[in-house]
Amino acid sequence: MVTLTIDGQVVTVPADYTVLEAAEAAGIRIPRLCYLKDVSQTGSCRVCVVEIGGRLQAACVFPVSEGLEVKTNTPMVRESRRTTVELLLSNHPQDCLTCLRNQTCELQKLAQELNIRQVSFEGERTHFPIDLSSPSIIRDPNKCILCRRCISVCSEIQGVDILAARERGFDTVVSPAWQEELANTACTNCGQCVLVCPVGALTEQDDTEKVWAALADPDTHVVVQTAPAVRVTLGEEFGLEPGTVVTGKMITALRRLGFDAVFDTDFSADLTIMEEANELLQRLNDGGKLPMITSCSPGWIKFIEHQFPSLLDHLSTCKSPQQMFGALAKTYYPRKVGLDPAKIVTVSIMPCTAKKFEAERPEMRSSGYQDVDIVLTVRELARMIKEAGIDFVNLPDGEYDAPMGISTGAGLIFGATGGVMEAALRTAYEVVTGKTLAKLDFTDVRGLEGIKEASVDLDGTVLKVAVAHGLGNARKVMELIQQGKAEYHFIEIMACPGGCIGGGGQPIPTSTEIRQKRIEGIYAADRDMPLRKSHENPAIKVLYEEFLGEPLGEMSHKLLHTSYTPRLKYRTAAPCKDQEQLAGNA
Repeated sequence: MVTLTIDGQVVTVPADYTVLEAAEAAGIRIPRLCYLKDVSQTGSCRVCVVEIGGRLQAACVFPVSEGLEVKTNTPMVRESRRTTVELLLSNHPQDCLTCLRNQTCELQKLAQELNIRQVSFEGERTHFPIDLSSPSIIRDPNKCILCRRCISVCSEIQGVDILAARERGFDTVVSPAWQEELANTACTNCGQCVLVCPVGALTEQDDTEKVWAALADPDTHVVVQTAPAVRVTLGEEFGLEPGTVVTGKMITALRRLGFDAVFDTDFSADLTIMEEANELLQRLNDGGKLPMITSCSPGWIKFIEHQFPSLLDHLSTCKSPQQMFGALAKTYYPRKVGLDPAKIVTVSIMPCTAKKFEAERPEMRSSGYQDVDIVLTVRELARMIKEAGIDFVNLPDGEYDAPMGISTGAGLIFGATGGVMEAALRTAYEVVTGKTLAKLDFTDVRGLEGIKEASVDLDGTVLKVAVAHGLGNARKVMELIQQGKAEYHFIEIMACPGGCIGGGGQPIPTSTEIRQKRIEGIYAADRDMPLRKSHENPAIKVLYEEFLGEPLGEMSHKLLHTSYTPRLKYRTAAPCKDQEQLAGNA
Protein backbone atom coordinates (compact mmCIF):
# COMPACT_ATOMS: atom_id res chain seq x y z
CA MET A 1 0.00 0.00 0.00
CA VAL A 2 1.10 3.57 -0.65
CA THR A 3 -0.24 6.89 0.61
CA LEU A 4 -0.67 9.92 -1.62
CA THR A 5 -2.58 13.18 -1.64
CA ILE A 6 -5.31 13.95 -4.21
CA ASP A 7 -6.87 17.40 -4.11
CA GLY A 8 -5.85 17.70 -0.46
CA GLN A 9 -7.29 14.29 0.49
CA VAL A 10 -4.94 11.69 1.94
CA VAL A 11 -5.54 8.41 0.13
CA THR A 12 -4.05 4.96 0.80
CA VAL A 13 -4.30 2.47 -2.07
CA PRO A 14 -2.52 -0.63 -3.40
CA ALA A 15 0.90 0.09 -4.90
CA ASP A 16 -0.15 -1.18 -8.35
CA TYR A 17 -2.94 1.41 -8.72
CA THR A 18 -2.88 4.23 -11.22
CA VAL A 19 -3.72 7.80 -10.25
CA LEU A 20 -7.12 7.33 -11.95
CA GLU A 21 -7.93 4.28 -9.80
CA ALA A 22 -6.70 6.04 -6.66
CA ALA A 23 -8.92 9.04 -7.39
CA GLU A 24 -11.96 6.80 -7.88
CA ALA A 25 -11.21 5.09 -4.56
CA ALA A 26 -11.31 8.56 -2.97
CA GLY A 27 -14.62 9.41 -4.64
CA ILE A 28 -13.07 11.77 -7.18
CA ARG A 29 -14.12 11.14 -10.77
CA ILE A 30 -11.61 12.06 -13.45
CA PRO A 31 -13.09 12.32 -16.98
CA ARG A 32 -11.74 9.90 -19.58
CA LEU A 33 -12.34 8.68 -23.15
CA CYS A 34 -9.75 6.11 -24.20
CA TYR A 35 -9.56 4.36 -20.82
CA LEU A 36 -11.82 1.38 -20.26
CA LYS A 37 -11.32 -0.89 -17.27
CA ASP A 38 -10.14 -4.40 -18.19
CA VAL A 39 -9.92 -3.42 -21.87
CA SER A 40 -7.88 -0.33 -22.72
CA GLN A 41 -5.27 1.64 -20.76
CA THR A 42 -3.39 3.47 -23.52
CA GLY A 43 -3.31 7.06 -22.30
CA SER A 44 -3.85 8.22 -25.85
CA CYS A 45 -6.73 10.69 -25.55
CA ARG A 46 -5.23 12.91 -22.77
CA VAL A 47 -8.67 13.80 -21.43
CA CYS A 48 -7.81 12.35 -18.00
CA VAL A 49 -4.81 14.65 -17.42
CA VAL A 50 -4.05 15.79 -13.88
CA GLU A 51 -1.39 18.09 -12.49
CA ILE A 52 1.59 16.43 -10.80
CA GLY A 53 4.62 18.53 -9.90
CA GLY A 54 3.43 21.36 -12.10
CA ARG A 55 3.16 19.11 -15.19
CA LEU A 56 0.22 17.44 -16.89
CA GLN A 57 0.12 13.63 -16.72
CA ALA A 58 -2.40 11.08 -17.98
CA ALA A 59 -4.03 9.71 -14.83
CA CYS A 60 -5.05 6.39 -16.42
CA VAL A 61 -1.44 5.27 -16.93
CA PHE A 62 0.47 7.24 -14.27
CA PRO A 63 1.37 4.93 -11.34
CA VAL A 64 0.87 5.97 -7.74
CA SER A 65 3.87 6.34 -5.43
CA GLU A 66 4.47 7.19 -1.81
CA GLY A 67 3.96 10.87 -1.04
CA LEU A 68 2.69 11.74 -4.52
CA GLU A 69 0.68 14.98 -4.74
CA VAL A 70 -2.04 15.12 -7.38
CA LYS A 71 -4.32 17.96 -8.39
CA THR A 72 -7.29 17.13 -10.59
CA ASN A 73 -9.08 20.47 -10.88
CA THR A 74 -6.60 23.30 -11.46
CA PRO A 75 -7.04 25.96 -14.18
CA MET A 76 -4.30 24.27 -16.23
CA VAL A 77 -6.04 20.90 -16.00
CA ARG A 78 -9.47 22.27 -16.89
CA GLU A 79 -8.10 24.25 -19.84
CA SER A 80 -6.20 21.24 -21.17
CA ARG A 81 -9.24 18.96 -21.01
CA ARG A 82 -11.50 21.52 -22.66
CA THR A 83 -8.98 22.15 -25.43
CA THR A 84 -8.56 18.42 -26.08
CA VAL A 85 -12.31 17.86 -26.33
CA GLU A 86 -12.79 20.94 -28.53
CA LEU A 87 -10.11 19.64 -30.89
CA LEU A 88 -11.92 16.30 -31.07
CA LEU A 89 -15.21 18.07 -31.78
CA SER A 90 -13.60 20.23 -34.48
CA ASN A 91 -12.97 17.08 -36.56
CA HIS A 92 -16.21 15.31 -35.66
CA PRO A 93 -19.48 15.24 -37.67
CA GLN A 94 -22.09 17.52 -36.15
CA ASP A 95 -24.96 15.07 -36.67
CA CYS A 96 -25.68 14.23 -33.04
CA LEU A 97 -29.46 14.38 -33.42
CA THR A 98 -29.48 11.60 -36.03
CA CYS A 99 -26.53 9.57 -34.75
CA LEU A 100 -27.30 6.08 -33.40
CA ARG A 101 -25.37 6.92 -30.24
CA ASN A 102 -27.25 10.16 -29.51
CA GLN A 103 -27.64 10.48 -25.70
CA THR A 104 -25.37 7.46 -25.12
CA CYS A 105 -22.29 9.02 -26.72
CA GLU A 106 -19.39 9.50 -24.32
CA LEU A 107 -17.96 12.41 -26.32
CA GLN A 108 -21.33 14.15 -26.23
CA LYS A 109 -21.60 13.57 -22.48
CA LEU A 110 -18.06 14.81 -21.88
CA ALA A 111 -18.66 18.01 -23.81
CA GLN A 112 -21.70 18.60 -21.59
CA GLU A 113 -19.77 17.88 -18.39
CA LEU A 114 -16.95 20.24 -19.38
CA ASN A 115 -19.49 22.96 -20.22
CA ILE A 116 -18.28 23.34 -23.80
CA ARG A 117 -20.66 25.65 -25.64
CA GLN A 118 -18.62 26.47 -28.73
CA VAL A 119 -15.69 25.02 -30.66
CA SER A 120 -12.82 27.45 -31.09
CA PHE A 121 -11.11 25.55 -33.89
CA GLU A 122 -12.12 25.56 -37.55
CA GLY A 123 -10.45 24.08 -40.59
CA GLU A 124 -10.22 21.00 -42.75
CA ARG A 125 -11.89 17.77 -41.62
CA THR A 126 -10.96 14.20 -42.46
CA HIS A 127 -13.23 12.33 -44.86
CA PHE A 128 -13.20 8.55 -45.10
CA PRO A 129 -15.59 6.12 -46.83
CA ILE A 130 -18.13 4.40 -44.56
CA ASP A 131 -17.72 0.62 -44.47
CA LEU A 132 -21.14 -1.02 -44.95
CA SER A 133 -19.77 -4.35 -46.20
CA SER A 134 -20.51 -6.42 -43.07
CA PRO A 135 -24.05 -7.67 -42.36
CA SER A 136 -23.31 -7.14 -38.67
CA ILE A 137 -21.26 -3.97 -38.12
CA ILE A 138 -21.03 -0.50 -39.67
CA ARG A 139 -17.65 1.24 -39.46
CA ASP A 140 -17.72 5.03 -39.86
CA PRO A 141 -14.14 6.36 -39.52
CA ASN A 142 -15.40 9.95 -39.77
CA LYS A 143 -16.78 9.63 -36.23
CA CYS A 144 -13.71 7.87 -34.84
CA ILE A 145 -11.85 9.80 -32.11
CA LEU A 146 -8.79 7.48 -32.28
CA CYS A 147 -9.25 6.30 -28.69
CA ARG A 148 -8.05 2.81 -29.74
CA ARG A 149 -10.46 0.96 -27.48
CA CYS A 150 -11.59 -1.18 -30.42
CA ILE A 151 -7.98 -2.03 -31.22
CA SER A 152 -7.40 -3.14 -27.62
CA VAL A 153 -10.48 -5.34 -27.36
CA CYS A 154 -9.94 -6.90 -30.81
CA SER A 155 -6.29 -7.74 -30.18
CA GLU A 156 -5.88 -8.18 -26.42
CA ILE A 157 -9.26 -9.63 -25.41
CA GLN A 158 -10.45 -11.38 -28.57
CA GLY A 159 -7.09 -12.16 -30.18
CA VAL A 160 -8.47 -11.47 -33.67
CA ASP A 161 -6.27 -8.39 -34.20
CA ILE A 162 -7.70 -7.00 -37.42
CA LEU A 163 -7.78 -3.32 -36.37
CA ALA A 164 -4.90 -0.87 -36.03
CA ALA A 165 -4.12 2.82 -36.39
CA ARG A 166 -3.01 3.36 -40.00
CA GLU A 167 -1.25 6.34 -41.62
CA ARG A 168 0.10 9.33 -39.68
CA GLY A 169 -0.98 12.65 -38.22
CA PHE A 170 -4.17 14.15 -39.65
CA ASP A 171 -4.60 11.13 -41.95
CA THR A 172 -4.60 8.59 -39.09
CA VAL A 173 -7.47 6.11 -39.34
CA VAL A 174 -8.38 2.99 -37.36
CA SER A 175 -9.07 0.25 -39.88
CA PRO A 176 -8.16 -3.25 -41.03
CA ALA A 177 -4.90 -3.67 -42.95
CA TRP A 178 -4.77 -1.76 -46.25
CA GLN A 179 -8.01 -0.08 -45.11
CA GLU A 180 -9.81 -3.20 -46.30
CA GLU A 181 -13.56 -3.60 -45.76
CA LEU A 182 -14.59 -5.67 -42.74
CA ALA A 183 -16.29 -8.29 -44.91
CA ASN A 184 -12.95 -9.09 -46.55
CA THR A 185 -11.11 -9.71 -43.28
CA ALA A 186 -11.00 -12.31 -40.51
CA CYS A 187 -13.49 -10.22 -38.51
CA THR A 188 -15.71 -12.59 -36.53
CA ASN A 189 -18.61 -10.08 -36.31
CA CYS A 190 -18.57 -10.55 -32.52
CA GLY A 191 -19.28 -6.84 -31.98
CA GLN A 192 -17.04 -6.39 -28.94
CA CYS A 193 -15.58 -3.37 -30.73
CA VAL A 194 -19.10 -1.91 -30.93
CA LEU A 195 -19.61 -2.40 -27.18
CA VAL A 196 -16.47 -0.42 -26.29
CA CYS A 197 -16.65 2.35 -28.93
CA PRO A 198 -17.44 5.60 -27.05
CA VAL A 199 -19.03 7.26 -30.09
CA GLY A 200 -20.84 6.19 -33.27
CA ALA A 201 -17.76 5.05 -35.21
CA LEU A 202 -18.74 1.38 -34.77
CA THR A 203 -22.41 0.41 -34.60
CA GLU A 204 -24.63 -2.56 -35.39
CA GLN A 205 -26.35 -2.75 -38.75
CA ASP A 206 -29.83 -1.48 -37.96
CA ASP A 207 -32.49 -3.80 -39.41
CA THR A 208 -35.50 -2.37 -37.60
CA GLU A 209 -37.04 -0.94 -40.78
CA LYS A 210 -37.11 -4.43 -42.30
CA VAL A 211 -39.09 -5.64 -39.31
CA TRP A 212 -41.49 -2.70 -39.41
CA ALA A 213 -42.11 -3.44 -43.11
CA ALA A 214 -42.81 -7.12 -42.41
CA LEU A 215 -45.18 -6.27 -39.54
CA ALA A 216 -47.09 -3.86 -41.80
CA ASP A 217 -47.51 -6.41 -44.61
CA PRO A 218 -50.93 -8.09 -44.30
CA ASP A 219 -49.78 -11.02 -46.43
CA THR A 220 -47.00 -12.10 -44.06
CA HIS A 221 -47.13 -14.06 -40.82
CA VAL A 222 -44.32 -12.68 -38.65
CA VAL A 223 -42.96 -14.86 -35.84
CA VAL A 224 -40.28 -13.83 -33.37
CA GLN A 225 -37.90 -15.79 -31.16
CA THR A 226 -36.08 -14.33 -28.15
CA ALA A 227 -32.66 -15.59 -27.05
CA PRO A 228 -32.06 -16.71 -23.44
CA ALA A 229 -29.82 -13.78 -22.48
CA VAL A 230 -32.20 -11.09 -23.79
CA ARG A 231 -34.60 -11.42 -20.85
CA VAL A 232 -31.93 -10.33 -18.31
CA THR A 233 -30.59 -7.39 -20.33
CA LEU A 234 -33.48 -5.72 -22.19
CA GLY A 235 -34.61 -3.99 -19.00
CA GLU A 236 -31.35 -2.02 -18.86
CA GLU A 237 -32.49 -0.06 -21.90
CA PHE A 238 -35.44 1.16 -19.80
CA GLY A 239 -33.54 2.01 -16.64
CA LEU A 240 -33.83 -1.31 -14.81
CA GLU A 241 -30.96 -2.93 -12.92
CA PRO A 242 -28.73 -5.31 -14.94
CA GLY A 243 -29.87 -8.89 -14.43
CA THR A 244 -33.53 -7.97 -13.93
CA VAL A 245 -35.65 -10.72 -15.51
CA VAL A 246 -38.20 -9.06 -17.83
CA THR A 247 -39.44 -12.09 -19.77
CA GLY A 248 -43.16 -11.37 -19.38
CA LYS A 249 -42.87 -7.65 -20.18
CA MET A 250 -40.76 -8.46 -23.24
CA ILE A 251 -43.39 -10.89 -24.55
CA THR A 252 -46.16 -8.32 -24.08
CA ALA A 253 -44.09 -5.63 -25.82
CA LEU A 254 -43.50 -7.92 -28.81
CA ARG A 255 -47.24 -8.63 -29.09
CA ARG A 256 -48.00 -4.91 -29.01
CA LEU A 257 -45.45 -4.34 -31.77
CA GLY A 258 -47.60 -6.64 -33.89
CA PHE A 259 -45.86 -10.02 -34.05
CA ASP A 260 -48.24 -12.85 -34.92
CA ALA A 261 -46.51 -15.39 -32.66
CA VAL A 262 -43.93 -14.93 -29.90
CA PHE A 263 -41.66 -17.91 -29.33
CA ASP A 264 -38.66 -18.72 -27.16
CA THR A 265 -35.20 -19.62 -28.45
CA ASP A 266 -34.87 -21.58 -25.19
CA PHE A 267 -37.13 -24.16 -26.91
CA SER A 268 -34.56 -24.73 -29.65
CA ALA A 269 -31.76 -24.53 -27.06
CA ASP A 270 -33.37 -27.57 -25.46
CA LEU A 271 -33.49 -29.14 -28.91
CA THR A 272 -29.81 -28.33 -29.42
CA ILE A 273 -28.98 -30.18 -26.21
CA MET A 274 -30.92 -33.24 -27.36
CA GLU A 275 -28.95 -33.35 -30.59
CA GLU A 276 -25.59 -32.28 -29.17
CA ALA A 277 -25.63 -34.55 -26.11
CA ASN A 278 -26.47 -37.53 -28.31
CA GLU A 279 -23.78 -36.53 -30.80
CA LEU A 280 -21.24 -36.43 -27.96
CA LEU A 281 -22.27 -39.87 -26.71
CA GLN A 282 -22.10 -41.23 -30.26
CA ARG A 283 -18.54 -39.92 -30.65
CA LEU A 284 -17.54 -41.37 -27.28
CA ASN A 285 -18.98 -44.80 -28.12
CA ASP A 286 -17.94 -45.00 -31.78
CA GLY A 287 -14.46 -43.47 -31.63
CA GLY A 288 -15.46 -40.17 -33.22
CA LYS A 289 -13.35 -37.02 -33.32
CA LEU A 290 -12.64 -35.73 -29.82
CA PRO A 291 -12.73 -33.35 -28.14
CA MET A 292 -16.09 -32.29 -29.50
CA ILE A 293 -16.59 -28.51 -29.40
CA THR A 294 -19.91 -26.68 -29.20
CA SER A 295 -21.05 -24.76 -32.29
CA CYS A 296 -23.79 -22.37 -31.13
CA SER A 297 -21.69 -19.17 -31.07
CA PRO A 298 -21.43 -17.75 -34.62
CA GLY A 299 -18.52 -15.46 -33.75
CA TRP A 300 -16.58 -18.49 -32.50
CA ILE A 301 -17.48 -20.46 -35.63
CA LYS A 302 -16.11 -17.76 -37.93
CA PHE A 303 -13.02 -17.52 -35.74
CA ILE A 304 -12.18 -21.22 -36.09
CA GLU A 305 -12.94 -21.10 -39.83
CA HIS A 306 -10.27 -18.41 -40.26
CA GLN A 307 -7.74 -19.27 -37.56
CA PHE A 308 -7.88 -23.08 -37.18
CA PRO A 309 -9.56 -24.49 -40.33
CA SER A 310 -7.73 -27.81 -39.96
CA LEU A 311 -9.61 -28.43 -36.69
CA LEU A 312 -13.15 -27.90 -38.02
CA ASP A 313 -13.98 -31.59 -37.64
CA HIS A 314 -13.86 -31.11 -33.86
CA LEU A 315 -16.98 -28.93 -34.06
CA SER A 316 -20.38 -30.36 -33.27
CA THR A 317 -22.40 -30.49 -36.48
CA CYS A 318 -25.39 -29.00 -34.63
CA LYS A 319 -26.69 -25.66 -35.80
CA SER A 320 -27.13 -22.92 -33.22
CA PRO A 321 -30.49 -22.65 -31.42
CA GLN A 322 -31.32 -19.60 -33.57
CA GLN A 323 -30.89 -21.57 -36.77
CA MET A 324 -32.59 -24.71 -35.49
CA PHE A 325 -35.58 -22.56 -34.60
CA GLY A 326 -35.54 -20.91 -38.03
CA ALA A 327 -35.55 -24.26 -39.83
CA LEU A 328 -38.51 -25.49 -37.75
CA ALA A 329 -40.38 -22.19 -38.12
CA LYS A 330 -40.46 -22.77 -41.88
CA THR A 331 -41.28 -26.52 -41.71
CA TYR A 332 -42.73 -27.92 -38.49
CA TYR A 333 -44.60 -24.77 -37.42
CA PRO A 334 -46.51 -24.11 -40.70
CA ARG A 335 -47.47 -27.79 -40.83
CA LYS A 336 -48.88 -27.54 -37.28
CA VAL A 337 -50.92 -24.37 -37.89
CA GLY A 338 -51.73 -24.76 -41.59
CA LEU A 339 -49.70 -21.87 -43.04
CA ASP A 340 -47.79 -21.42 -46.28
CA PRO A 341 -44.09 -21.31 -45.22
CA ALA A 342 -43.41 -18.86 -48.06
CA LYS A 343 -45.50 -16.29 -46.19
CA ILE A 344 -43.72 -16.73 -42.84
CA VAL A 345 -41.11 -14.16 -41.81
CA THR A 346 -38.87 -15.24 -38.95
CA VAL A 347 -37.33 -12.58 -36.73
CA SER A 348 -34.90 -13.28 -33.91
CA ILE A 349 -33.98 -11.04 -30.98
CA MET A 350 -30.38 -11.77 -30.13
CA PRO A 351 -27.64 -10.50 -27.81
CA CYS A 352 -25.21 -10.91 -30.68
CA THR A 353 -24.18 -8.98 -33.79
CA ALA A 354 -22.64 -12.12 -35.31
CA LYS A 355 -26.12 -13.68 -35.50
CA LYS A 356 -26.86 -11.29 -38.38
CA PHE A 357 -23.96 -12.85 -40.31
CA GLU A 358 -25.00 -16.37 -39.32
CA ALA A 359 -28.55 -15.91 -40.62
CA GLU A 360 -27.18 -15.03 -44.07
CA ARG A 361 -24.83 -18.00 -44.36
CA PRO A 362 -25.72 -20.08 -47.44
CA GLU A 363 -25.76 -23.25 -45.29
CA MET A 364 -28.72 -21.92 -43.31
CA ARG A 365 -31.47 -22.67 -45.84
CA SER A 366 -32.32 -26.28 -45.04
CA SER A 367 -36.03 -25.46 -44.86
CA GLY A 368 -36.02 -24.49 -48.54
CA TYR A 369 -36.08 -20.81 -47.55
CA GLN A 370 -33.75 -18.55 -45.60
CA ASP A 371 -34.37 -20.07 -42.18
CA VAL A 372 -34.03 -16.81 -40.21
CA ASP A 373 -35.01 -13.72 -42.17
CA ILE A 374 -34.10 -10.83 -39.84
CA VAL A 375 -31.95 -10.57 -36.72
CA LEU A 376 -32.29 -7.71 -34.23
CA THR A 377 -29.96 -6.99 -31.34
CA VAL A 378 -31.26 -6.06 -27.89
CA ARG A 379 -30.51 -2.42 -28.66
CA GLU A 380 -32.56 -2.52 -31.87
CA LEU A 381 -35.56 -4.07 -30.13
CA ALA A 382 -35.39 -1.40 -27.43
CA ARG A 383 -35.45 1.31 -30.10
CA MET A 384 -38.54 -0.24 -31.68
CA ILE A 385 -40.34 -0.41 -28.32
CA LYS A 386 -39.52 3.24 -27.65
CA GLU A 387 -40.53 4.27 -31.18
CA ALA A 388 -43.91 2.58 -30.66
CA GLY A 389 -44.50 4.56 -27.46
CA ILE A 390 -44.76 1.46 -25.29
CA ASP A 391 -44.36 2.01 -21.52
CA PHE A 392 -42.14 -1.05 -21.06
CA VAL A 393 -41.57 -0.88 -17.30
CA ASN A 394 -45.31 -0.90 -16.53
CA LEU A 395 -46.33 -3.64 -18.96
CA PRO A 396 -48.20 -6.70 -17.66
CA ASP A 397 -46.51 -10.07 -18.07
CA GLY A 398 -47.32 -12.14 -21.13
CA GLU A 399 -46.78 -15.82 -21.96
CA TYR A 400 -44.96 -17.40 -24.90
CA ASP A 401 -46.99 -19.18 -27.56
CA ALA A 402 -47.03 -22.97 -27.80
CA PRO A 403 -45.49 -25.20 -28.93
CA MET A 404 -42.18 -23.39 -29.63
CA GLY A 405 -42.42 -21.27 -26.51
CA ILE A 406 -42.16 -24.13 -24.02
CA SER A 407 -38.68 -24.50 -22.53
CA THR A 408 -36.62 -25.55 -19.53
CA GLY A 409 -33.98 -24.02 -17.29
CA ALA A 410 -31.35 -25.91 -19.28
CA GLY A 411 -32.23 -23.92 -22.39
CA LEU A 412 -32.26 -20.70 -20.39
CA ILE A 413 -28.71 -21.01 -19.04
CA PHE A 414 -27.33 -21.04 -22.60
CA GLY A 415 -27.11 -17.27 -22.05
CA ALA A 416 -24.15 -17.49 -19.64
CA THR A 417 -20.66 -18.87 -20.18
CA GLY A 418 -20.67 -22.54 -19.12
CA GLY A 419 -24.42 -22.79 -19.63
CA VAL A 420 -24.34 -24.96 -22.74
CA MET A 421 -21.92 -27.34 -21.03
CA GLU A 422 -24.05 -27.54 -17.90
CA ALA A 423 -27.25 -28.09 -19.88
CA ALA A 424 -25.60 -30.85 -21.92
CA LEU A 425 -24.29 -32.57 -18.79
CA ARG A 426 -27.76 -32.57 -17.18
CA THR A 427 -29.07 -34.55 -20.15
CA ALA A 428 -25.98 -36.66 -20.94
CA TYR A 429 -25.80 -37.95 -17.37
CA GLU A 430 -29.37 -39.22 -17.36
CA VAL A 431 -29.17 -40.65 -20.89
CA VAL A 432 -25.99 -42.59 -20.05
CA THR A 433 -26.84 -43.73 -16.53
CA GLY A 434 -30.62 -44.02 -16.67
CA LYS A 435 -30.62 -42.42 -13.24
CA THR A 436 -32.17 -39.16 -12.09
CA LEU A 437 -29.57 -36.47 -11.50
CA ALA A 438 -29.73 -35.51 -7.84
CA LYS A 439 -27.76 -32.25 -8.10
CA LEU A 440 -28.51 -30.20 -11.21
CA ASP A 441 -26.04 -27.36 -10.69
CA PHE A 442 -22.60 -28.05 -12.20
CA THR A 443 -20.94 -25.07 -10.51
CA ASP A 444 -17.42 -25.99 -11.69
CA VAL A 445 -18.23 -24.71 -15.20
CA ARG A 446 -19.78 -21.44 -13.98
CA GLY A 447 -18.13 -18.06 -13.43
CA LEU A 448 -16.05 -15.51 -15.33
CA GLU A 449 -12.69 -17.26 -15.17
CA GLY A 450 -11.37 -17.33 -18.76
CA ILE A 451 -10.88 -21.11 -19.02
CA LYS A 452 -12.57 -23.55 -16.67
CA GLU A 453 -12.03 -27.32 -16.40
CA ALA A 454 -14.04 -30.07 -14.74
CA SER A 455 -14.43 -33.85 -14.63
CA VAL A 456 -17.85 -35.47 -14.49
CA ASP A 457 -18.44 -39.11 -13.56
CA LEU A 458 -21.08 -40.60 -15.86
CA ASP A 459 -21.63 -43.79 -13.84
CA GLY A 460 -18.03 -44.92 -14.18
CA THR A 461 -17.14 -43.04 -17.36
CA VAL A 462 -15.16 -39.92 -16.48
CA LEU A 463 -15.93 -37.07 -18.86
CA LYS A 464 -13.28 -34.33 -18.96
CA VAL A 465 -14.72 -30.98 -20.03
CA ALA A 466 -13.54 -27.40 -20.51
CA VAL A 467 -15.27 -24.04 -20.93
CA ALA A 468 -13.71 -20.96 -22.56
CA HIS A 469 -15.25 -17.55 -23.21
CA GLY A 470 -13.71 -14.73 -25.20
CA LEU A 471 -11.83 -15.56 -28.40
CA GLY A 472 -8.45 -14.89 -26.82
CA ASN A 473 -9.13 -17.80 -24.45
CA ALA A 474 -10.53 -19.86 -27.32
CA ARG A 475 -7.18 -19.48 -29.11
CA LYS A 476 -5.33 -20.87 -26.08
CA VAL A 477 -7.58 -23.95 -26.01
CA MET A 478 -7.26 -24.52 -29.77
CA GLU A 479 -3.49 -24.30 -29.59
CA LEU A 480 -3.55 -27.03 -26.94
CA ILE A 481 -5.60 -29.21 -29.29
CA GLN A 482 -3.14 -28.52 -32.13
CA GLN A 483 -0.27 -29.58 -29.90
CA GLY A 484 -2.08 -32.72 -28.75
CA LYS A 485 -2.16 -31.47 -25.15
CA ALA A 486 -5.93 -31.08 -24.70
CA GLU A 487 -7.12 -34.13 -22.82
CA TYR A 488 -10.78 -33.19 -22.98
CA HIS A 489 -13.86 -34.94 -24.30
CA PHE A 490 -16.13 -31.91 -24.62
CA ILE A 491 -15.41 -28.17 -24.86
CA GLU A 492 -17.79 -25.21 -24.78
CA ILE A 493 -16.55 -22.02 -26.44
CA MET A 494 -18.36 -18.68 -26.55
CA ALA A 495 -16.98 -15.80 -28.59
CA CYS A 496 -17.87 -13.05 -26.14
CA PRO A 497 -16.54 -12.50 -22.60
CA GLY A 498 -19.16 -13.84 -20.23
CA GLY A 499 -20.97 -15.64 -23.04
CA CYS A 500 -24.16 -14.28 -24.59
CA ILE A 501 -24.83 -11.98 -21.63
CA GLY A 502 -21.77 -10.04 -22.85
CA GLY A 503 -22.66 -10.22 -26.55
CA GLY A 504 -21.93 -7.42 -29.00
CA GLY A 505 -25.63 -6.60 -29.32
CA GLN A 506 -26.25 -6.08 -25.62
CA PRO A 507 -26.94 -2.73 -23.90
CA ILE A 508 -24.07 -0.27 -23.57
CA PRO A 509 -22.17 -0.11 -21.26
CA THR A 510 -21.22 -3.72 -20.64
CA SER A 511 -18.57 -4.22 -17.95
CA THR A 512 -17.33 -7.13 -15.85
CA GLU A 513 -19.58 -6.06 -12.98
CA ILE A 514 -22.61 -5.79 -15.28
CA ARG A 515 -21.86 -9.20 -16.83
CA GLN A 516 -21.81 -10.74 -13.35
CA LYS A 517 -25.23 -9.27 -12.50
CA ARG A 518 -26.67 -10.59 -15.77
CA ILE A 519 -25.29 -14.07 -15.06
CA GLU A 520 -26.86 -14.01 -11.60
CA GLY A 521 -30.19 -13.14 -13.25
CA ILE A 522 -29.86 -16.10 -15.63
CA TYR A 523 -29.24 -18.64 -12.86
CA ALA A 524 -31.96 -17.17 -10.65
CA ALA A 525 -34.45 -17.62 -13.50
CA ASP A 526 -33.19 -21.20 -14.03
CA ARG A 527 -33.86 -22.06 -10.38
CA ASP A 528 -37.44 -20.84 -10.72
CA MET A 529 -38.22 -22.99 -13.78
CA PRO A 530 -40.54 -25.97 -13.21
CA LEU A 531 -38.48 -28.04 -15.67
CA ARG A 532 -34.67 -27.78 -15.71
CA LYS A 533 -33.54 -30.59 -18.04
CA SER A 534 -33.89 -30.41 -21.82
CA HIS A 535 -35.01 -34.02 -22.30
CA GLU A 536 -37.97 -33.36 -19.97
CA ASN A 537 -39.42 -30.64 -22.22
CA PRO A 538 -42.84 -31.99 -23.29
CA ALA A 539 -42.88 -29.91 -26.48
CA ILE A 540 -39.53 -31.39 -27.52
CA LYS A 541 -40.86 -34.89 -26.93
CA VAL A 542 -43.87 -34.15 -29.16
CA LEU A 543 -41.59 -32.62 -31.81
CA TYR A 544 -39.65 -35.87 -32.09
CA GLU A 545 -42.79 -38.00 -32.04
CA GLU A 546 -44.62 -35.98 -34.69
CA PHE A 547 -41.87 -34.71 -36.94
CA LEU A 548 -38.17 -35.42 -36.30
CA GLY A 549 -38.30 -39.09 -35.33
CA GLU A 550 -35.24 -39.34 -33.11
CA PRO A 551 -32.09 -37.38 -32.23
CA LEU A 552 -29.48 -37.64 -35.02
CA GLY A 553 -32.12 -39.16 -37.29
CA GLU A 554 -32.59 -38.43 -40.99
CA MET A 555 -34.91 -35.44 -40.54
CA SER A 556 -32.79 -34.04 -37.72
CA HIS A 557 -29.67 -34.19 -39.86
CA LYS A 558 -31.44 -32.47 -42.72
CA LEU A 559 -32.83 -29.57 -40.70
CA LEU A 560 -30.70 -29.25 -37.57
CA HIS A 561 -27.14 -30.08 -38.59
CA THR A 562 -24.65 -28.42 -40.90
CA SER A 563 -21.00 -28.16 -41.92
CA TYR A 564 -18.54 -25.28 -41.83
CA THR A 565 -16.29 -23.44 -44.26
CA PRO A 566 -12.47 -23.15 -44.12
CA ARG A 567 -11.53 -19.51 -44.71
CA LEU A 568 -8.28 -17.65 -45.33
CA LYS A 569 -7.03 -15.16 -42.76
CA TYR A 570 -6.48 -12.64 -45.52
CA ARG A 571 -8.10 -11.91 -48.84
CA THR A 572 -5.76 -13.28 -51.52
CA ALA A 573 -6.20 -10.11 -53.58
CA ALA A 574 -4.65 -8.04 -50.80
CA PRO A 575 -1.89 -5.71 -52.07
CA CYS A 576 1.01 -7.59 -50.52
CA LYS A 577 4.27 -8.40 -52.28
CA ASP A 578 4.39 -12.02 -51.19
CA GLN A 579 0.97 -13.44 -52.00
CA GLU A 580 2.07 -17.06 -51.74
CA GLN A 581 3.44 -16.61 -48.23
CA LEU A 582 0.28 -14.74 -47.23
CA ALA A 583 -1.94 -17.60 -48.39
CA GLY A 584 0.44 -20.08 -46.76
CA ASN A 585 0.15 -18.26 -43.42
CA ALA A 586 -3.61 -18.50 -43.71
